[in-house]
Amino acid sequence: MKLGEALIVRSDYQKRIEQLRNRLLQNVKIQEGESPNEDPYELKKELNQIFSDLKQLIKNINRTNLQTAFDDHQSLADALTERDLLGQERKVYSALLEAAAMQQDRYSRTEIKFVTTIKVKETQKYVDELSQKHRMLDTKIQEINWLTNVIE
Repeated sequence: MKLGEALIVRSDYQKRIEQLRNRLLQNVKIQEGESPNEDPYELKKELNQIFSDLKQLIKNINRTNLQTAFDDHQSLADALTERDLLGQERKVYSALLEAAAMQQDRYSRTEIKFVTTIKVKETQKYVDELSQKHRMLDTKIQEINWLTNVIE
């Protein structure tokens, strides 16, 4: 199985866990004399199996990420960390730009005037650079994901 496929399966398992959680909650308590729509014990059994499968799959994905070279200097796991941090940094600076661009109407000269304390143009340029780095890194990660077999 390719790493890209394993990531899709992982996502499917996580969705399935949430569905089973909801079904369990709907069937765990019923009115006296009624019977549940689904057997909670069967749902728990299925949930436990999915957790077991997911655990093994995540271990395999992590092992693969650690042992797969991204480039001459770092593993795929390192590149994933870098991508995630670039995304977080971009979010912070985008929020900063949004706050700086917020307009406040003044109806008279006696009302408080707010001014921006950052250089918006420079900050926007930095956000654009972060976005480009993130896109380029993500593209290469996706390529590797579809070329790499999962290590079991």
